[in-house]
Amino acid sequence: MKPRYALDKIKFATDAPTFERGIGLYESGKVKDFQENIHGYSAIVLGSKPYNVSISNRYYDQGNCDCYLGENDILCKHMVAVALQAVLGGKKISSEDKKQPSEASCSGKIGKLSKTEISSVKKLITDAMRYIKPYNGPSRVWFQYQDSLSEGCARLSAIVSSLPVSKDTAKILVGMLLRLDKKICGGVDDSDGTVGGFIEETTVVLRKYAELDPKCIEAFEKLRGEETCFGWEDPLLNISTRNRSSNTN
Repeated sequence: MKPRYALDKIKFATDAPTFERGIGLYESGKVKDFQENIHGYSAIVLGSKPYNVSISNRYYDQGNCDCYLGENDILCKHMVAVALQAVLGGKKISSEDKKQPSEASCSGKIGKLSKTEISSVKKLITDAMRYIKPYNGPSRVWFQYQDSLSEGCARLSAIVSSLPVSKDTAKILVGMLLRLDKKICGGVDDSDGTVGGFIEETTVVLRKYAELDPKCIEAFEKLRGEETCFGWEDPLLNISTRNRSSNTN
């Protein structure tokens, strides 16, 4: 039975050190005696000693491992390695799939997307946004909620970092930021600053866009008159205002 999660789920929902170590175990053939059962998968993962690992076929981070972390209900590299085995079946992981962007960054490449590519990017953004939702659960699921916000922002960071610099992509990013702002104002509990931090990172990306291609500044005008949660738009509007003044003189 195939797992209900894919590689991108493991990649974006796992912290970077655990993901990297899980890849290391998987690629070095440390996952032994891998078996499927009705509820998930089990294996022996070789580390400082052999570890008995079992994970669900629905949620890769639910299962058991007799290492120190696993015994304390913390996702460990051994569980990640078994999840990778379940998803990939021994196939190699591409260098791109190994990358976990630590923050949103500018690609530095000027270029345009086709209409089809623009539609695809917008869909990816919408899909990632689903992880960023209002908090209305009991306190016991608080950490799961924060993990969801982190995963959503990680997915968005990967999208932002892959985009070429152009007026069209600047418009996409401005629209994305306004949607995120409405989510924060509409019930997303961002008390740990995960979403706000991503918004700030993306404004830095857009400022870089303005340096590389001044036409991108036109996209910032959509922010004029908007009331945001913490004024993240001010640096972008200042750039737009200066640009209008220089064009007038």
